[in-house]
Amino acid sequence: MKILITGASGFLGTNLCSQLQTQGHELVRLNSKNCDLTQSDSLLNFNNTTYDQIYHLAAWTQAGDFCLYHPGEQWIINQQMNTNILNWWQKYQPQAKFICMGTSCAYDPDLSLVEENYLTGMPISSLFTYAMTKRMLYAGLLALNKQYGLKYLCLVPSTLYGAGYHTDGRQMHFIFDLIRKIIRGKLYGEPVILWGDGTQSRELVFVDDFAKIAIQLAQTVDNDLINIGAGEEFPIRHFAKLICEQVGYDFNQIQFDTSRYVGAKSKCLVVNKLKESLPNLDLTPLELGLTKTIVWFWQEQEKLVPAG
Repeated sequence: MKILITGASGFLGTNLCSQLQTQGHELVRLNSKNCDLTQSDSLLNFNNTTYDQIYHLAAWTQAGDFCLYHPGEQWIINQQMNTNILNWWQKYQPQAKFICMGTSCAYDPDLSLVEENYLTGMPISSLFTYAMTKRMLYAGLLALNKQYGLKYLCLVPSTLYGAGYHTDGRQMHFIFDLIRKIIRGKLYGEPVILWGDGTQSRELVFVDDFAKIAIQLAQTVDNDLINIGAGEEFPIRHFAKLICEQVGYDFNQIQFDTSRYVGAKSKCLVVNKLKESLPNLDLTPLELGLTKTIVWFWQEQEKLVPAG
């Protein structure tokens, strides 16, 4: 197949492209350097190919408390990006199936995180703007399917982890930040200070698993929204203890700063629909996934945990 991917150089995009290429597909990889999705004519340069699938992974956001300080920019930039690619899809590539990423933070934390509730209630206030841009992306899919019959698939991931995360100094999602802090504590004797009291819970999915699942679902499921998660969550303290065991750091030395931002207290997706769609689903065990991620950290030590 001929496939166009936005966000192709990102954490998920790199892994997804690798798997698609291994399967023999012809890829057109877009990133912020070769295609500015905030510009309405940016995609016209890619009209010379008729695509079978379009993966839209690009989004303007970062981990940590980034969303607290950039709500206006997030609304404008992400709405521009999403509207421009949806418009291009409808006008120039209507034969292609459109596969995109939702976000678990779009769910109202007081409701069950099941697909039927994706557009129901209010997202957590600290992530409200980003969450609503993802809801609007899904609303666009519904509208274009209703009027033009275009085929789509919207995938809602829990937090992804694994090798190949960014190394440019940006804020990291919690699991990478945990590993980095604990390794620094081990190497340099720095205090390991974690945000919150450590009881907030999170769910992880290994990035290789997510990419594999996305490719499978894109072949078999049309016009639907599906959660992709492990179906279980653990407290931050549990993740920290596992990392400490592998790194050789004393967990009892960790300090918890309850004054810092922690986001939602719990975030675990209901994955019944995923299991129905892929009954033989086999995910990488947490301990193995963490081992692979930590090995990658050591390989990238100069970038991720430099001295000083």
